[in-house]
Amino acid sequence: MSGTSLDGVDLAYCTFEESLHGYSFSIVACETIPYPETWLKRLISLPQSDALTFAVTHTEYGHYLGELAHNFIVKFKLEPDFVASHGHTIFHNPSDGYTTQIGEGAAIASRCGKPVVCDFRTGDVASGGQGAPLVPIGDQLLFAGYDYCLNLGGFANISTPSDGKRIAFDISPANIVLNLLANKAGSAFDADGKMAAGGFIDEALLFKLNNLDFYHKPPPKSLGREWVEKEILPLLSQTDVNLQDQACTFCEHIAIQIATTLTNGNGKRLLITGGGAFNTYLIQRIGANTNTEIIIPDATTVNYKEALVFAFLGLLRMQSKPNCMASVTGASHNVSGGAIYLP
Repeated sequence: MSGTSLDGVDLAYCTFEESLHGYSFSIVACETIPYPETWLKRLISLPQSDALTFAVTHTEYGHYLGELAHNFIVKFKLEPDFVASHGHTIFHNPSDGYTTQIGEGAAIASRCGKPVVCDFRTGDVASGGQGAPLVPIGDQLLFAGYDYCLNLGGFANISTPSDGKRIAFDISPANIVLNLLANKAGSAFDADGKMAAGGFIDEALLFKLNNLDFYHKPPPKSLGREWVEKEILPLLSQTDVNLQDQACTFCEHIAIQIATTLTNGNGKRLLITGGGAFNTYLIQRIGANTNTEIIIPDATTVNYKEALVFAFLGLLRMQSKPNCMASVTGASHNVSGGAIYLP
């Protein structure tokens, strides 16, 4: 799993067991491999590259992921049935009918020597869906004890039961913006939210952020890097508010949008995972804006829930079962998404 925050590649070896009561799981081994500077630069610059550079990077990134998977398998002495790879999102614009995650499946399979399931999103987009979020089927079948499942990654997204079906959608940008502000201040990320906690909320900037059109649209809806570059970054670049106050204001923006979503529902228990769960200040602001009970699980689940769920999506695909929920994405029907490559 590689997310928009570009922290690195998450690898997890997961087991699943199906019973009359649903599915249980175990994360047996897990590891995050930070991106070396060369790959970080390539991934950041790829959306603006030419077609040849894109094609070469797509293949070479597949070999890179395959090598990481092979090393992980050897290191932990594992015997996986298959490898499920989300890849790394370069383009995501479902309103125009496309989404692109790099990491060529054939290259991954050739390097790790295992069957590979990848390219999970395109089938849903081809069927009229947003291609995101895909985690909610895992929330429904693996984390049924919670009223809401919130992921604080590059974007904040949530899933919840509603009128007998699962709905889910992106709420707002999160770490994709917070990390950018921390980068400008000379840090990889805002550890514990200390940078934001030391700032002040700028009401004018907060008003502009909260009144962007996206927040007034009903789900299904999803966000991508392109939207952030078009709508968020200009607001930040045009303000004379300092970086610390920008971080503080943006945390409040995230918290308000999450609280608004929770207020519109009836649930009482909120599970929070993703890197943002470690942002103490952000969690405090979410708590200050809502009465919903916040539950942060063990660090392994926080860090590897998305990798776990994509392993589960791979399992459903290998069994030819639906793994993209039309009630979530807005597609014309449930889709069993993912291309399968054999070594």
